[in-house]
Amino acid sequence: MFEVQVVVDQHVHRRLPFHGDDTRFDGASLPAQAPVRLIRRTPHPAASKEIPMSRPAIVLSRLDVERIENLLDRLPATEAQQHAPLRAELERAEVREPAGMPADVVTMNSTVTFSEESTGERITLALVYPGAAGKPGTVSILAPVGSALLGLARGQEIDWPMPGGQSRRLRVMEIGYQPEAAGALHR
Repeated sequence: MFEVQVVVDQHVHRRLPFHGDDTRFDGASLPAQAPVRLIRRTPHPAASKEIPMSRPAIVLSRLDVERIENLLDRLPATEAQQHAPLRAELERAEVREPAGMPADVVTMNSTVTFSEESTGERITLALVYPGAAGKPGTVSILAPVGSALLGLARGQEIDWPMPGGQSRRLRVMEIGYQPEAAGALHR
C-alpha cells in the first residue's frame, strides 16, 4: 500500500491510502466523476518504523513544491542529501493551488519577519530561490533558515536543525509581502 497525493477540483488531498493494483482510495470522500491526478506516490506511514518529528502544520503552493522539487532533483547527490529536511517538509505539507493560499503563510518570494528565540532578534528577509540569494535582505530556500520558514503561518514557530547539530526556534511574526496575496500567482 502507498500514500498518494491527488488533486480533485484544484484541492490537494493528502495521505490517501492507495492500493497500487487498482484505483481505490481507502476512506477517501472524493466526489464521483471528479478528475483525479496523481502527484506523488510515497510509502504509507504504516510501512515506516520512523517516529515522525513534531512540527507545526504547513501549507505550500503547488507551484512552489514543483519548483523546489525540480531544484532539489538537479543538485548533485551529495548536495541533495544535505537538503533532506527540506524534502521532508515538502512531503508532509498540505499542498494547495496558488490561488487558494492563505495570505498569512510564507511562500516563495514572500517577505517575512521572524524572531529567533535565543536572541529575541527580529529579522526581515525575502525567501528566494538560490539564483536570487546573496543580495541584502534575502535568504535562499536551500539555507536552513529558509527551509524552516517555508509554509509557516503568522504566529507559528518551529525548531529547526542547523549545521553543527544545534537547532534554532524561529517564530513568524509578520508577512509583509506574499506573491499569492498580491495576485502574482505564476511568478
